[in-house]
Amino acid sequence: MNAPSILRHSGLDQQSVWQARVDLAACFRQAARLGLHEGICNHLSFMVPGSDDLFLVNPDGWAFAEITASRLLICDFNRNVIAGDGHPEDTAFYIHARVHKNVPRARAAFHTHMPNATAMTMVEGPPLLWAGQSALKFYGRTVVDEEYGGLALDEAEGDRIAGAIGDADIIFMKHHGVMVVGPTIAKAWDDLYYLERACEVQRLAQASGRKLVPIAEEIVLRTAEQMKTEGGRESAWLHLESVKRQLDKDQPEYRQ
Repeated sequence: MNAPSILRHSGLDQQSVWQARVDLAACFRQAARLGLHEGICNHLSFMVPGSDDLFLVNPDGWAFAEITASRLLICDFNRNVIAGDGHPEDTAFYIHARVHKNVPRARAAFHTHMPNATAMTMVEGPPLLWAGQSALKFYGRTVVDEEYGGLALDEAEGDRIAGAIGDADIIFMKHHGVMVVGPTIAKAWDDLYYLERACEVQRLAQASGRKLVPIAEEIVLRTAEQMKTEGGRESAWLHLESVKRQLDKDQPEYRQ
């Protein structure tokens, strides 16, 4: 039985699976447009809707700007490609499979070397300083993995990274990059985008040579709580819908 047939007879809701493919492909394309990618490296993955042991991920050798809904692979935790042409890059598999397996709440796992957030993993002190509003979105939600040990080329390193995430939604991987985990593609995308923006404005402010002015702690706490409720609207979902409308105008092939 070929891979597509396996999926058709798996009991999965094919409409939900296809929608996940489209939404994830949109994130790849927009990440490329915003310069959040790095060559043919970096990976965005999402657990297949209705499954706890299958995940969507980009195939090795393809840039973010080339990803389409159908080009994404479906893999299991044993590195079998259940659907799609190609195979996952080594670090894509060993990081993402182990994160999805060991951190069940991480339905989405977006790992990039986006420049500003990665720059914050290369300096002393905490990556984010609570001096700008966008940074407050991440207050109490981050962790720093201090144990950089080279490329993740085995399950042990993937397990170590998964363990380092703990209860956080954002992990700054020292000397490496960042990973955002979340319950949905929209939430992960929204966090990835605003994380880079928060790091960018912090870098610009620090480059001025002037001392950063921190926000008062009580305001930090109150604003962070406000941001958790998204102002009473589904802002992450609205953000992703906006991304898809933009892509539909000039890169509609992402849906193919």
